Amino acid sequence: MRNICLPRIFSAQIEGIIRVTPRSIETFPPSTAVCNRKGSQPSPSLSQTCMQKPIREPNMWSEFRMKTTLIDQAKKPKIVIMVSKFDHALLHLIYQIKVGWLDAEVAAIVSNHEDSRRFAEHEGIAYHVLPVSKDNKKEQEEALLKIVKDTGADLVILARYMQVLSDTISKRLFGKVINIHHSFLPSFKGAKPYHQAFERGVKLIGATAHYVTPDLDEGPIIEQETERVSHAMSAEDFVATGRDIESRVLARAVKKHLESRVMLNGHKTVVF
Repeated sequence: MRNICLPRIFSAQIEGIIRVTPRSIETFPPSTAVCNRKGSQPSPSLSQTCMQKPIREPNMWSEFRMKTTLIDQAKKPKIVIMVSKFDHALLHLIYQIKVGWLDAEVAAIVSNHEDSRRFAEHEGIAYHVLPVSKDNKKEQEEALLKIVKDTGADLVILARYMQVLSDTISKRLFGKVINIHHSFLPSFKGAKPYHQAFERGVKLIGATAHYVTPDLDEGPIIEQETERVSHAMSAEDFVATGRDIESRVLARAVKKHLESRVMLNGHKTVVF
């Protein structure tokens, strides 16, 4: 075994299998580990587990298609938030950043409408309007990719952005785009899910935060929540109830992603 000490606090993530985030640890090949510059110690249980059960078989990395990512936790991640006209999820994210619950920097807000420009300017956030139509969708998505690249954004958040991303951009940004869908997936996909739920007389409605994939509303689920409704409520009541759920669910999903607590495992996620 050999000891390493990286210059800052890092987290090691192995997609689909395991995630380790101790403060200080002796490493063993071929794993990656973390070390606090100040020399703080890991919890006994985690340290003992890692020390007693080193990974000895290098073939397992290829057998299980494991990927290891080193993440500098001292670096504040940058996010791009996309929104259309409903801004409740956007406002909630900004508030959670202000109070310190979310550790992120909003690099830009992108919208297909002008509605949130005044808010963005008040907060000092760059605001980009990219109206989308069938004729210019490809060009506008190229503009979006340029914004992501120029800002160095680590994550794109669809905070009730009501345009469907193309297969091309969904693949290029796979694992880096989180959407909030206003229903408890896999039920009521597509447009107006609360109205669909109202027509079916459901007793629970919810919201789902998931990674974006080429398959509409089929991406790996990160976070969900439901709330009870009744026959006495109107479709508009469903929508109002759903707004609160959407905001909470999206914020929790973003927090877990930014803290490297979500691992993609095929069509599913493993969340710590």
